[in-house]
Amino acid sequence: MRRLWTPAWIARHVAMVVLTVGFLGLGWWQVSRAAAGNSLSWGYAVEWPIFAGFVVYVWWREVKLARNRAAEADAPPADPAVAPEPAVTTGSRPAVRRPVRVSRVPVSDDAVQDNDLAAYNHYLSWLNANPGARPGDYPG
Repeated sequence: MRRLWTPAWIARHVAMVVLTVGFLGLGWWQVSRAAAGNSLSWGYAVEWPIFAGFVVYVWWREVKLARNRAAEADAPPADPAVAPEPAVTTGSRPAVRRPVRVSRVPVSDDAVQDNDLAAYNHYLSWLNANPGARPGDYPG
């Protein structure tokens, strides 16, 4: 809980309160304008409290994430002999792992030739050789 009282977090708490009160005040102002006959203000009267709710939601989510990170940091380290392999991602950052080397096997010329692929490659080479031609002009 102490981590939520650093200067950066105090600024976040103050910003949340100021924005929420400001948005709710603007919503009340729009309600008074709508009651005075401005029908467009009814939409804004609904919109401003939604903005206030969004600010509270984002603040709550950030507090929850900070508390979870603090709990993970304060947790005792697990015994490496019985610990499972770490997940691919840690939090929101991808974990860094050793690169995997893949051996490439060259394709032999004795492989079975795909006739459709050969015909398509011939068609593409014809189109490349005849830049002004349309696909319907292909003689094959």
